[in-house]
Amino acid sequence: MAFDACMMRAVLSEFSSQFPEGKIEKVLQPQNDEIDLVVHHGRSSRRLVLNVGPNAPRLQLSDVAKENPLKAPMFCMLLRKYFLGARIVGVEQLGFDRIAVFKVACYDEMGFPTEKKIICEIMGKYANLIITDSEWKILAAMKVIDFAASTVRQVLPGMKYQIPAQQEKLSPLEIDEERFFEKLCAFSPERSVEKFITSTYSGIATQIAHELCYRATGNCDVPLLEVDGTRLYRVFREWQELLISENYTPTVVADSAGKPIDYSYMDITYLGDGVTVKRFGALSELLDEYFAERDRLEKIHQRGHDLVTLLNNAVARTERKLAIQRESLIESEKGEEHRKKGDLIIANIYQLKRGMTSFSAIDYYDDECPEVTVELDSRLSPADNAQRYYKLYNKAKTAKEVLTKQIALWEAELVYLESVKTFLAKAETEEDLVEIRDELYRSGYAQKLRGYKPPKQIKPRPMRFTTSGGYPLLVGRNNIQNDHLTFKMAEKHDIWFHTKDIPGSHVIMVTGGEEPSERDYTEAASVAAYYSKATADLVAVDYTAVKNIKKPQGAKPGFVIYKTNYTAFVKPVSGEELGENGNG
Repeated sequence: MAFDACMMRAVLSEFSSQFPEGKIEKVLQPQNDEIDLVVHHGRSSRRLVLNVGPNAPRLQLSDVAKENPLKAPMFCMLLRKYFLGARIVGVEQLGFDRIAVFKVACYDEMGFPTEKKIICEIMGKYANLIITDSEWKILAAMKVIDFAASTVRQVLPGMKYQIPAQQEKLSPLEIDEERFFEKLCAFSPERSVEKFITSTYSGIATQIAHELCYRATGNCDVPLLEVDGTRLYRVFREWQELLISENYTPTVVADSAGKPIDYSYMDITYLGDGVTVKRFGALSELLDEYFAERDRLEKIHQRGHDLVTLLNNAVARTERKLAIQRESLIESEKGEEHRKKGDLIIANIYQLKRGMTSFSAIDYYDDECPEVTVELDSRLSPADNAQRYYKLYNKAKTAKEVLTKQIALWEAELVYLESVKTFLAKAETEEDLVEIRDELYRSGYAQKLRGYKPPKQIKPRPMRFTTSGGYPLLVGRNNIQNDHLTFKMAEKHDIWFHTKDIPGSHVIMVTGGEEPSERDYTEAASVAAYYSKATADLVAVDYTAVKNIKKPQGAKPGFVIYKTNYTAFVKPVSGEELGENGNG
């Protein structure tokens, strides 16, 4: 869910209870849009994460250590100057909004005690981290907003801090029964319960509104006119008491594959039975688990940004070349027309003279024998005009042959580039990026990888899973691994799987010479569908014995040919869903 004001209240409550007057021991900036304050109290030290990035803005306590740049950014150095050794003496949530104010007792440049404020605004893409003095004068900001960026609210050093414009909504903590029904009666009955909650009360995420609606009605999308107001108020009151008493139940909801899809400070029931629910003892544990994998993958993708740019440019360039060549191929189809005109000139040469610009003749190539007009170059003799058309015909014929081959080569290149993009999008480790980078280097993109030095040796580490019948599945993480699996690791009697005409992983089911069950075949095909670019609910997957797979000489990594095969239509299933997950 979005990090709403209710989650902010819960996190600040947890921080205040654990670190009253916590001492700031370290100031770190692991990412451009994140500051980590290592806070100490008693015998405990933890990280206070202030993330104001566009993808996962949040504020939390954390035990996850992160890699930091060798040279601290300027904003981080400024915070170290202000706050190293200082104490956080107070925490406040401005209004019922996603704005937290940390009051910090520190010393000024002259050594006199003073107070500064760290203001963390968790507002989606507008999230920001602002430092002010005790009088709310801005000293620094992670994201400086000048008049060119916004005419409504500026965040500049020297200016007075202003709270972002507040919407005319009510705090859910201050509503009594009379006011609740007053707002309920004034709201349009055709609109949904979720809209009533989010439009009337501040700081409530859409997911929480869905949960309250579900508890009151058994459905997430119900118009107000179909709702029992008393029942709705009772549910709303129970939720209100949960916030006031701070009796939170940190919860993460995961899909059938175990991937976290939602989190909350309370139980989530509106997603139904097809999910798994995990509860935590503290919000910090919840947020660490939910965002740890997400942050890791984001970091991986950031480090692979140059590869994304390279591939996007290569794909665009290849598509442009293909478009030009296809147009030229269409133009070359006019070759037969040129030959026909040359033949018509020869057939009627006895009545043609130099200086003529055209003549009419019977088109004996057409069954209906219509009369057609043939253009002539008045500067040439009739025989030379015929030769001119024959030359155009031969040129078009040659161009057609060359273009057909070139188009096939560039289409194969485009398929290859799309396959690399697919593997890059699914990269989960630094090792995956290293192998993809090396693959592009080997495939002729060395000039695009400036300063790249290929490693001496890379040991392929394919994904490993097991079917219900106990047969190992080997899944390639990239095209180099695909070739290694199919032509070096697999035995001739093992079964090879790959999505039909769609880039993806080679999947090898190791059979040991046995015949797997139909279920094993289906599971292997489903895994091949999952680790591919396929997006449909039902995917065509080809499979055959490894002995039937051949690699053409000079072909790109991952490209193979085969003739004897079967095709299964399956639903994509991740390897983890088979019950056993391994990483090679």
